Amino acid sequence: MSKKFRYLIFGLLYFIQGAILSYFTGFNGIYLLDFGVSMKRVGLIGLIGMTPFVLKIFLGILSDRVSLFNKGFRKPYILLGVLLQIVTLVLVPFINPGTHFSLYALLGFIMMTGMALYDTTTDGLALDTTPKDEQGTIQGLMVGGRALGVTVISIFFGFLAEFINWYYAFWSLALISLVVLVLAFFIKEAPERERLAFDWSAFKALGRKKILSLALLGALYSFIINSVAEIMNPFFSEKFTITAFIAGLYSAVWGLGIIIGGLLGGKGSDRLGHRKSVFYALIISTVSILLFLIVPNEWIAFGIALVFGFAFGFYETVYFAASMARTDPRIAASMFSILMAIANIGTGIGLAVTGSLVDGTGYINTFLIIAGLNLLALPLIPVVFGRGAKAADGVHL
Repeated sequence: MSKKFRYLIFGLLYFIQGAILSYFTGFNGIYLLDFGVSMKRVGLIGLIGMTPFVLKIFLGILSDRVSLFNKGFRKPYILLGVLLQIVTLVLVPFINPGTHFSLYALLGFIMMTGMALYDTTTDGLALDTTPKDEQGTIQGLMVGGRALGVTVISIFFGFLAEFINWYYAFWSLALISLVVLVLAFFIKEAPERERLAFDWSAFKALGRKKILSLALLGALYSFIINSVAEIMNPFFSEKFTITAFIAGLYSAVWGLGIIIGGLLGGKGSDRLGHRKSVFYALIISTVSILLFLIVPNEWIAFGIALVFGFAFGFYETVYFAASMARTDPRIAASMFSILMAIANIGTGIGLAVTGSLVDGTGYINTFLIIAGLNLLALPLIPVVFGRGAKAADGVHL
């Protein structure tokens, strides 16, 4: 693949992830609440939806070891994953989650399994084809592409949901995914002889202190930022009585912040090193969470959504880049997927716990608790990256 097409397809595959993320973060709570579903069950849907991203561990190993139908280690899995996403998006609006909650949850699980499949193998393809000096940039592009999906689709989806109906909103996501599916047929993998052979012994790296601490850092960061993202629009909705269209605008502004944060995070990782970048991400994210405590009106809320989006994109990008740099190429998709799966365990726990916290203590106390938990990352930073600023750069396996 040419560099331009490689960047394009990576960005688009993450764009359609962002399209789904725009629904789960900006509209899932509102959609389910309209059917009388409790916030506790909203959190449960979030946990169910994240389960396939924990199973990415096995999907990564499968992709590293097995050429699907002898057509490749990455491309066929990407195509299959996107196809599963399309089919479930077509079906899901026919299900009433208030009366058929289990069926709605099942479709959500299948859709997120498809996403996890193409997400894992896209990461593997990036690891196979990206030079080390472009790793931060490519992660910034991926995070930015996903955030662009959030930004664009949030406005479009919110408009369809508010002024037409939810059916067309869901089907618009299926159509966009279909376009990416067609383009994905033009992916060309590196020849198998150029890939390092899969080696089970490479998994020993996962037992090292730095890698274990990196995984724990990932679970913590993911718990924090995704928990806040889940309750941002429900919080604004309760405080200001916003419509689905306005919720979409909040999500769009949040997505714009992620784009900016992702791009700067990618450049920061390449230039400043991972240790400094992660520390800055921790501080920025904590401040952005505390801003929710003092939002005075729905207009200032747009600014807070933008700042939190920036923190989200910056933190996610620098963590992804740090993980990418510490991945053994013999088990590229496997090791990266394990680190991401552990991070996603944090997300799943966070989504479930946060819904219960909101029901039990209210939004303000929930934001305070999450901001406090974020500071637990401070002692992990010197363990992962060492105490010297330059220890962040390079691979430590």
